[in-house]
Amino acid sequence: MADLTRLLAPRSVAIVGASPTPGALGNSVMRNLERHGYAGAVHLINPKRDAIDGRPCLKSIADLPEGVDAAVLAIPGPAVLDAVRALAQRKVGAAIIFSAGFAEGGEEGLAAQAEVARIAAESGMVIEGPNCLGMVNYATGVPLTFVEAPVLDLAGRPAVGIVSQSGAMAVVLGATLMAKDLGITLSVSTGNEAASGVEDYVAHLIADPATPVIGMIVEQFRDPARFLTLAGQAQAAGKTIVLLHPGTSSAARESAATHTGAMAGDWELMRAKVERAGVVLVDGLEALGDVLEVVTRAGSLAKGGAAVLTESGAFKALTLDLAERIGLALPPVEGATAEAMRAAVPAFIPVSNPMDLTAQALVDPDLYRRSLEPLLADDAYAAVVLAIIQTDEATSARKFPPITDAVRALKPGKPVIFAGLDDGAAVPADYIAALRALGVPYFPSADRAFRALRHLMRHAERDTAQAADAPFPLDLPRGVIPEYRAKQLLAPAGIPFPRGAFAATLDAAMAAAASIGYPVVLKAQAAALSHKSDAGGVILGIADAAALEAAWHRLHENVRAYDSAIVLDGALIEAMGARGTELIVGARNDPAWGPILLVGFGGVTAELLHDVRLLPHDLSPAAIAAALRGLKQGQLLDGYRGSPPLDVEAAAEVIAALGRVLAGTPSIREVDLNPLVVYPQGAGVVALDALILSD
Repeated sequence: MADLTRLLAPRSVAIVGASPTPGALGNSVMRNLERHGYAGAVHLINPKRDAIDGRPCLKSIADLPEGVDAAVLAIPGPAVLDAVRALAQRKVGAAIIFSAGFAEGGEEGLAAQAEVARIAAESGMVIEGPNCLGMVNYATGVPLTFVEAPVLDLAGRPAVGIVSQSGAMAVVLGATLMAKDLGITLSVSTGNEAASGVEDYVAHLIADPATPVIGMIVEQFRDPARFLTLAGQAQAAGKTIVLLHPGTSSAARESAATHTGAMAGDWELMRAKVERAGVVLVDGLEALGDVLEVVTRAGSLAKGGAAVLTESGAFKALTLDLAERIGLALPPVEGATAEAMRAAVPAFIPVSNPMDLTAQALVDPDLYRRSLEPLLADDAYAAVVLAIIQTDEATSARKFPPITDAVRALKPGKPVIFAGLDDGAAVPADYIAALRALGVPYFPSADRAFRALRHLMRHAERDTAQAADAPFPLDLPRGVIPEYRAKQLLAPAGIPFPRGAFAATLDAAMAAAASIGYPVVLKAQAAALSHKSDAGGVILGIADAAALEAAWHRLHENVRAYDSAIVLDGALIEAMGARGTELIVGARNDPAWGPILLVGFGGVTAELLHDVRLLPHDLSPAAIAAALRGLKQGQLLDGYRGSPPLDVEAAAEVIAALGRVLAGTPSIREVDLNPLVVYPQGAGVVALDALILSD
C-alpha cells in the first residue's frame, strides 16, 4: 500500500468537476477548503469555465502540472475511469471518487471498479472510494469532502480518529463526537474500497501520536487477517479501537456437512476474533459514541464492576433491574470500604451498591466527596457512576460545583461518570464543560452510561492468556474424512472416543464386537455419507452376534435405499456408552478470519435453541470452561436440581486439544465432534462422532 500522506495531507489539490453552483459537489469541496484556510495550490477543472469565483479553471486533467498530490472527482460515474487514467498519466498521488454505481451496481460496475484498482496498483496512486464522502483531516485543515466540515480547534482536546465504510455514518459519528466536545483528528469514509480499505487508514492512525482512540463503522472487513494484526499493534501502542459492525441478524453460513458450518454465523465469528484481538465491539450507533467518549476522556477500564451513587431509592431499584438485564456487575460494598462508607454518610443512609444518598447533599455538599473517596480506592470497582437529579439551574448550581471540586481533589485513577437522571433538565453548559475538562464524561441518561460501561467491562474481562501447548499438526487427505478415519487421526491429539474398530466385512465386524463386548453400535462409513442418521446408517443397542449379523445387512440396505450411488467403506463397531449431557464441539479454518472453535449444547435442540458460542482457537482450558458455563444452559454443567456436577474441565481440555489441532493443520476446513458426551465430575468425556473436511 502506498503512503497515505499525499491523500491525507496534500500540498496541492485538484477538483475535477469544479462548479460555481452552490450545493454542487465540486463547489462544496472548494468552499470547505476556503473555510479551513487551506494554503496549498488548488487546481479547478471544468471544461466549460475559464474561472470560478476568480479562480482560474483548467479545461482538462491533461492540463494539470505533474505531481499534484490529491484529486477529488466530483463527476458522474461514467466519466470516472477516463479521469482516473488521466490522473495516473499526470502522476497524481491520490484520488477521491465520490460517484456510486461501481461494485454495488452489477457486473458492469464491478468491472469498472476492478479497473480502478488495477490503475491504482500500476501507478501507485492511492484511491479512496468509489461511493464515498471523502475525508477530513482536522489536524492539518484538509477537508476533501462535499459535506460541510466545521473547523475544529484540537488544542488540548482529547481526540478520536474515525474510519467508516459508510460516508453517512462517518458524518453522523462526527456530529455526535463534536456535540460531546471531543476532537476529531481524521474522519475518512472508504466506500467501496477499490484500492484502499479501512485497514490502511487504521494503520495510519495507529502511527499518529495525536490519535489515542479510533472509532470504526465497518460492514465487511476485506482483509480480516491484516485488521487483526493491526488491532494487536494498536493494543501494544496503548490505543483503543471501538468498532460498530452491523450483521447480527444475518443468517448463519450454510454447510453441507457439519453443524459447525451451519451454526457459525459470520458476525459471531468476527466478534470472537476482534474481541480476542483487543477491539471493543459495540451494538449500536449511540453506544459507539458513548463508549468513545468514556475511553477518550477517562481511559480504558480495569477488571471490576461499577459502583453507583444516586439520589433516589426508586432509581436504585431500577438500576438493579437494568444491571441484571444487561449483565453489568455491581459488586457489594464490603470490608474496609463498607466501614469507610459507613463513616462517610449519615446513619440513616444504608451502605449498599447502588447507594441512595437521598437529598442529603443539598445540605451537606461534601457528601459527594466523602462517598466517592472509598469507592475510588476499592479495586472491586472499575468505574463509579454519579446518577444525579439535576432538575433546574438552581439545583444544578448546588450540586455540580461540589461534585467538580470532589473530582478535582480526589484525582481519580479510574473513570468517574456523571449521568443525569432527568434528560433535558436546564443545566448550564459551563458545569458540563468543567466536568469534561477533568476527564468526567457527561451522560444525559444513566441507562446509556451503564450500557457503555458494560461494553468496556466485557472488553476488560476478556481472556488474554494464550494456550500453553504447541499446535498439533495432522497429515490429512483432501475432502470429507469419514468418522472411523477421523477418529484415528484425532485420538493421538488427546480426544477420547469409545472403544471401537473399523470393519470392512461382516466377519471382521463379528470379531471386533466380540473383542469390544456387547452391546455395540454399528455405524455406516463412507466419505459421501456425512449425515449417517439421515440414511439409517446408525443402529444402536446390538446385543449379540445374531443381532449384529441382522444389523449389518439392514445397515447396507438402508444406505442403498437412501442413495444407491453411495459405496460404503465398511462399518464402525463401537461400545454402547452411558447416557450423559451432550455438547456440540466444532472447529473451522475460516478463509477470511482463520481458526475458530464452536461450543454449545447438543442434542435434538442444538439448532433450535442455538445455545452455542464461537471461541478463539488458542484459549486456555480455564477460559474454555468459563465459556461453557456462560452458555444459556450452563447451569446444567455444575449440577441443577439435584443432578451431579459434570466434568467441565475434561470437556475444556478436549476443546483445547481440538484448538491445537486446528492451529497445526491449516488444511482443515471444518471439524465436528457431535456429540461430545460429558459425564459426572471425574468420569471424563467421550466424543461419539467425528467428521473432518479438509482442503
